[in-house]
Amino acid sequence: MSGPVFAGAAAGLVVGVLLTLGLVLAWRLARGSRELGSDSDRATFRTLHLASRAATHLRDGLAAADVGRAARPLRQLLRADALAVVTADGAVALDGSSTLEPDARRVAERVLATGRRHVESGDVEDAVGAPVVAGGRVAGVVVAFADTVRPPLVRATGEVAQWCAAQLELAELEASRTALAQAELRALRAQISPHFVYNALGAIASFISTDPERARDLVLDFADFTRYSFRGRGDFTTLADELRSIHSYVELERARFGERLAVTLQIAPESLTAVIPFLSVQPLVENAVRHGLEPREHGGTIVITARDEGTQTEITVEDDGVGMDPAVVRELLTSRDTTHVGLRNVDTRVRQLYGDDHALDIETAPGSGTLVRLRVPRSQPLHEAEVSVP
Repeated sequence: MSGPVFAGAAAGLVVGVLLTLGLVLAWRLARGSRELGSDSDRATFRTLHLASRAATHLRDGLAAADVGRAARPLRQLLRADALAVVTADGAVALDGSSTLEPDARRVAERVLATGRRHVESGDVEDAVGAPVVAGGRVAGVVVAFADTVRPPLVRATGEVAQWCAAQLELAELEASRTALAQAELRALRAQISPHFVYNALGAIASFISTDPERARDLVLDFADFTRYSFRGRGDFTTLADELRSIHSYVELERARFGERLAVTLQIAPESLTAVIPFLSVQPLVENAVRHGLEPREHGGTIVITARDEGTQTEITVEDDGVGMDPAVVRELLTSRDTTHVGLRNVDTRVRQLYGDDHALDIETAPGSGTLVRLRVPRSQPLHEAEVSVP
């Protein structure tokens, strides 16, 4: 798995933990609980609380409208009289006296020009500006104001600017992770289109004159399958919804295979409501048909199972087809070969969403069929399933 994907997963984890800490700390501070311990403990909790509040507003970058709300907790963090966040294009978010805005712009211009911290004495307030360097460029400047700028404030402003830069880079990594997942999903849809659509339409055409009623049913199956596969929104679905689409897919393939294709479902009722990534099981079934059973003269059987295992829902797709060399499987999951793009894309997506512990588990050998195991968390409060209307 590539570095950016690891970093994207880490980004989501860090932000999630930080926000959770912030909620807990806000509750405890509001109660004024004596459980916070010493003055040092309270100072630590206060710092984490303010940092978590600011992080929430930096999530969409310095150019976002929400960045102005980050200025107040950052000012409180530094114990400055006023604080400004100035973007590279000159936009100013200021917490404190509005008369300091020209001073903030002036200090920021100096920092943007040099890429280094700058301290300046003013008529009313002194100021220190520190660059927010993210992605190798100065994205903005943090400017803190005080009656007298002393070395501790200079150092602390620099640290806060570096922390802001880290939040921006985490946000960019999260955006990259989301874009990559969407690209993988588009690739899956593109992969379905040329191979399957051609075969499905050919099968439908073959029944038009000999069995018009069967042709009509297949047209409806084709419409249901394509409507589900190419729907415009929703990165998650339920297992029940995906199984309905798989039923349409199997009916279309049976029009080609006839009795050579058999599919058995062994689905525990409680697993039907499991939230799964959209188009995560159907590509496994298609892979079993195309690469497992189609090369066999007599076809074969696919068994789809699903059951809850503790905090996980385990879904397996097993065929008794030609099988593969395990070394070839390991290679195809990391290569850009186009023959197993569905299998690889599903593996990539579940790794991005749930971590490497949820990578596809593939058991296979030449002549012995293939079993693919997919495991997803039973509880996914942040992932809302988009359910298709039957």
